[in-house]
Amino acid sequence: MSDEAAPGFVRVRLDLSYDGTGFSGWAKQAGGRRTVQGEIEDALRTVTRSQGVTYELTVAGRTDAGVHARGQVAHVDLPEDVWDEHREKLLKRLAGRLGKDVRVWGVAEAPRGFNARFSAVWRRYAYRVADHPGGVDPLLRNHVLWHDWPLDVDAMNQAAQLLLGEHDFAAYCKKREGATTIRTLQALHLVRGDDGIVTATVRADAFCHNMVRSLIGALLFVGDGHRATDWPGKVLAAGVRDSAVHVVRPHGLTLEEVGYPADELLAARSKEARNKRSLPGAAGAGGCC
Repeated sequence: MSDEAAPGFVRVRLDLSYDGTGFSGWAKQAGGRRTVQGEIEDALRTVTRSQGVTYELTVAGRTDAGVHARGQVAHVDLPEDVWDEHREKLLKRLAGRLGKDVRVWGVAEAPRGFNARFSAVWRRYAYRVADHPGGVDPLLRNHVLWHDWPLDVDAMNQAAQLLLGEHDFAAYCKKREGATTIRTLQALHLVRGDDGIVTATVRADAFCHNMVRSLIGALLFVGDGHRATDWPGKVLAAGVRDSAVHVVRPHGLTLEEVGYPADELLAARSKEARNKRSLPGAAGAGGCC
């Protein structure tokens, strides 16, 4: 996966959002399932009149089925002549072709060295939970999890502090062969809004599979009094999956924003992100996300 478009091509950055309810995740799948990547690539092929040619997208963060995105970023390499012909009207034409649950908000030639996945320095997610005894507002049901126990947000924040920093998050990730589970958790805090909804903000340099939803599952057990505030930290230190940590449902999760360094640092960041990663004194497996 190159950090530069091939000769004769232009790398284009796309900023987009989607409601994940009707999608089987981001990545294309066999069997005709509807995915965000497949939908956008089909629309691109149609509006650029590139019959039989698919311009593949590279995304900042792959999302699972049912997960939403407000600030997703992707890139695509288009032939120079295709970009020159369609750049002025591409946004509007995509809007007319895409389903109403996915929108592309920006298309622009990417700066040198930009890679939507590897150049990113952080991803920020939000997970939303309601603990009202009556359930979730029907208008929000596809974006907010209902937890049927009252939640102590202060206790959850105390527990969250013990998880910050660089750790091996193997206890909170679905292991993938050849991929490291070492991540730097930069922020994890929860706030109850005036509407009663508890929003968790989770930011890291990258996330391994199921990491956010597992962390929230552990914190919910603290918030409803089933576990002590030091329990999520003990699970992390144990370094193995704990059957008591539930992976919460996907619909409460939204990718809110992806952060990138200054343009002159993009290529260096991309190279750094591809390096094998390990904690001091330990060997780490290669791979990403």
